[in-house]
Amino acid sequence: MLKKRLNSFRYAIAGIISLVRSQANAKIHLLAAVVVIFAGLYFELDRTAWCLVALAIASVLVAEAFNTALEHLTDLVSPEHHPLAGKAKDMAAGAVLLAAIGAAAVGLLVFLPKILALI
Repeated sequence: MLKKRLNSFRYAIAGIISLVRSQANAKIHLLAAVVVIFAGLYFELDRTAWCLVALAIASVLVAEAFNTALEHLTDLVSPEHHPLAGKAKDMAAGAVLLAAIGAAAVGLLVFLPKILALI
């Protein structure tokens, strides 16, 4: 039982590594997350702001992972172009965009007042 649990973590970590190695957008999102984390440390965010930032970061990375998984699965079941396969991929990419827009909104709400206070 414990071995199965450990293996499930290994598979999940392998999936995350594969995502970051193979997807340029995942690398960009990860870099943005690191910048935001350092900005949060610099501005000494309170617990609520950290929670919002963490959820925003996680939502974008999760959306990117689901998008990549759906793209791989779609390519497997529909190697030739099919309009429905294209729609599925477009919608998954749209979900990533929506998550990124939401994360940017959180970033503005959390960081803009702190940046303006410096000016």
